[in-house]
Amino acid sequence: MSSILSIKNLEKTFVSTGEKLTVLSDLNLEVEEGKKIVILGESGSGKSTLLNIIGGIDSITAGSVIAGTEKSGKWKVSELREKELCEYRSRFLGLVFQFHYLLKDFTALENVCMPALIAGVPEKIAREKAEQLLQDTGVYERKNHLPSELSGGERQRVAVARALINDPSLILADEPTGNLDPANAGVISGLLFNMVEKYNKTLLLVTHDMKIAENGDEIYRILGGKLAKENGGK
Repeated sequence: MSSILSIKNLEKTFVSTGEKLTVLSDLNLEVEEGKKIVILGESGSGKSTLLNIIGGIDSITAGSVIAGTEKSGKWKVSELREKELCEYRSRFLGLVFQFHYLLKDFTALENVCMPALIAGVPEKIAREKAEQLLQDTGVYERKNHLPSELSGGERQRVAVARALINDPSLILADEPTGNLDPANAGVISGLLFNMVEKYNKTLLLVTHDMKIAENGDEIYRILGGKLAKENGGK
């Protein structure tokens, strides 16, 4: 298996009113293509910051983040300009957050279609693919409903479908079940892992929930700004 994400000697320090706070320090991670990686950590440990750096949302203080493969192309994430960042996120990444971030005035189907349409996919093709993904995630019958008409679990199902619409190589999931009750959290986390498996994607998921983490191939914990590998996983 080839590497799809390589993080070396990563440091992230926030500076505010003259004070420095180092959240990530000398962090290293190598992710093989097709793996499902879970990162555990308490609130404030830096796990969301790490995903934001991989997603090109946060800058780095030191180190390097290289994403991609020979086939997909490689990106040195910290050096990308805005236009390159847009292409990187559109072509390579699928994002699932704790909050669904669905557009409130658009139906479930329109929300899933949106990233594909922005990327220039013809409307008919985008719609067909979106309908298939909604079928796969179990909310096809709700495709014409607005987010306000969907339950919390249904909204996250739509968000998972949206993350897959542009056929990304890497899915980043930041506490994707954090706003759900335990029953729905189990269902949605299971769905996410199943969809990643079905569509042969690589997953990097951060959570504080060990039950969810056990679905991963490899489990890490952020301790003192570094990653420590844990026992468990499949």
